[in-house]
Formats: sequence, structure tokens, C-alpha cells
Amino acid sequence: MKGKSYRSHLQMAMTYFLVAAILGLLLRFYPILGLDFNYRFVVHGHSHIALLGWVYVALTTLLHFCFLEKKKSSRTYKRIFWFTQATLIGMLLTFPFQGYALFSIVFSTLFLIVSYVYVYHFWKNIDLKYKHSKGLKCAKAALIYMMISSLGPWALGAIMNSLGPQSIWYRLAIYFYLHFQYNGWMILAVVGIFLFVWEQHGLEIPKKSFTHFFLSFNLGIVFTFFLSTLWTKPPFGFYTLAGFGAMAQLYAFACLWGMIKNQFFELSLTKLQTLLIKLVVAMGLIKIVLQLLTVLPYFSTMAAKYLDFTIGYLHLTFLGVISMALFFFMDYFEMFRISTKSFPWYFVGFILTEALIFYKGIAAWQGWGIFEGQGKLMAWATLLIPIGIAIMLIKNRALT
Repeated sequence: MKGKSYRSHLQMAMTYFLVAAILGLLLRFYPILGLDFNYRFVVHGHSHIALLGWVYVALTTLLHFCFLEKKKSSRTYKRIFWFTQATLIGMLLTFPFQGYALFSIVFSTLFLIVSYVYVYHFWKNIDLKYKHSKGLKCAKAALIYMMISSLGPWALGAIMNSLGPQSIWYRLAIYFYLHFQYNGWMILAVVGIFLFVWEQHGLEIPKKSFTHFFLSFNLGIVFTFFLSTLWTKPPFGFYTLAGFGAMAQLYAFACLWGMIKNQFFELSLTKLQTLLIKLVVAMGLIKIVLQLLTVLPYFSTMAAKYLDFTIGYLHLTFLGVISMALFFFMDYFEMFRISTKSFPWYFVGFILTEALIFYKGIAAWQGWGIFEGQGKLMAWATLLIPIGIAIMLIKNRALT
């Protein structure tokens, strides 16, 4: 597959990101302007297009570019790609208007099936020169977690029919899906692509250190799922397992940092690429600290009671760690340029909205009350994010 195809696929992924950001903006202005739409339906559309349109399309494109034998897999990959787009457009045209209903469920089910086809295609077409790549090992594990995460949506239908949407199992199925999407599939795929970049520069990844990292990271992924169950006030053993998972992820983070810190300068990155990597590392560390906090019963109860903390954490992971890592890769591989004129719009919007979301949660927790105009400020701050993404798209259109 030619470089131009990769660029067009990543532009499509960024277009989905813009659409998801605009839907998020509509949700922010909903109470202010009295907009006439079903709020919950648009939330479904926003989350599906963000996760499956932006991140999934970007990651699968980058994984194909990095690890697969291009000539042999090109035609089949294009068919998989365009079938995936058909399911995404179907979800975009159904979820915001009908929520979970017949056609939206059909399209989301077809998406799951074609994602399995992608995994099979990936496994069958790995370029043999990368068969011992440590980055590939992470990428393969990430794809396994992606399939594991899909057990959540499959279970939802049965839970709704038998126990109903008010059951704790309904919420747990959603948390299962989100956990293994964010912490398993997305972050491990990002690490895999970064290690690919590292290996392409001929930089060393000590076998022992990598083994410690890989084992502890995977244990962390599995056991931190128990963090998503603590709102049910389970037996003490669940807190212990969740704590073990959070500590394992912290140790894995330390192992990864130990592997790269002395040779990082050899990557010869631009100032913006260096900034992006530093931001991803900083926000990844904040994410891990928040996980450690929620192991404590007081904080796990607080996170469940005040939804803004959960939303802020999810946005930190999605808009911060994952999206900025993708910005780095797209710019590094010169397939989609992130400019110093477009990124500040996105970053300032991200920082302001995170601060306001967490402030709202803290205010509710401490009983402070919300300051006048907080909702309007949140909405206008959110506007900066789609503006930044739109500028990125316009500048890249000009380059092609």
C-alpha cells in the first residue's frame, strides 16, 4: 500500500475525530442553548465515533504501516478498511438519532465482526523481518485485548433481555469494554508502535527489562479491571486485586522509562514531537496515580458518586495519553502533520476542559457550589478542541 493511501486513511480518522468533537460540543451547548435533540443518543454517537472512528482507524492504519508485509496484504486490507468505514458511517447515521436500536446495533455488530477479520489479517501478514520485534509482541497483545473487550458489547444484549439496563451487570459490561479498550488495546498498541520506532533506530531494548515490563503491564491490565468494580462495594479481596494491578502498572511504567531514558535523545525528534512525547508521559503518570488513589475505598466511592471524576479520567486517557500519542506517530511518520499553529488550540481546549470537569467534581464533593457561568465557560473551552482539529485537517489538505 502506498504512502498516499496511509495519509488518506489517517485524514479520514482525523475527520472522525472532528465529528466526535463537534458532537461533544453540541452536548456542552445543549443546556445553554436549549437544543432539541436526545442527549443520550448523541452521547452514544459521540463515544462510538471517537473510539471506533478516530482511535481504531488511526491505530489499525499505523499498525499495518509498521508491521505488515505491504504487497501481499494491500488489496485485502483496503477491503477491510472500506467495509469498516461503511459500519462507522452507519453508526454515525443511527446512534445520534435512535440510540441503541435495531440499525445502530446491526452496524456496531458488523463493526465487531470486521475488527476480528482485521486481527486475522494482521496475524497472517506480519512481515517476517519483524517476527522478533518487541514492538510487534506488544501490538499482538493489544489486538488480543481488543477482541477481549468486545465480550462486553456481546454480553449487553443478554443482560438487557434478562436483567435489564438497571442491573449492575449492565454497567459492569460497559466498564469491561471500556477498560480493555483503553488500557489494553489502545495504550498497549501505542507502546508497540513506539517500540517499533525505537527498534528502527537500532536502539537497544534489554531483554530482561522488556520481559519485566511486558509481564507487569499485562498483569496490570488484567487486575486494574477490578478498579471498575469497586463502586459495587465488593469484598476486600477485590480492593487487593485492584491495588496489585495499579502497582503492576506503575512498575511497568518505571521499567519502560528505564529502558528509554538514556537513549531517548537519539531519536532526533522535532521540538513539537519531543513536547508531545513529554506530555504523553506526564499524563500517563497522572493516570496511574489516579488509579492508585481509587484503590482506596474512600476515593473509589467518591469516583462512583461524582461522575465528573470518571468523565475527567476518561478524557485524560483518551484526549491526552492516546490522542496525543497518535498525533506524535502521525507527525513522526510524516503521514499527517501536527503544526505548532494547530496543536495549541487543541491543547488549551483539553487543559481548560479537564480543569473545569475536575473542578466541578471537587466542588460537588466539597459542597462548594458551581460558580456562575461555569457551563458556558466549559462550552466555549470545548470549542477550542474542534477548532484545533479542523486547522490540522485544513493544513494537511493543503499539503496533499
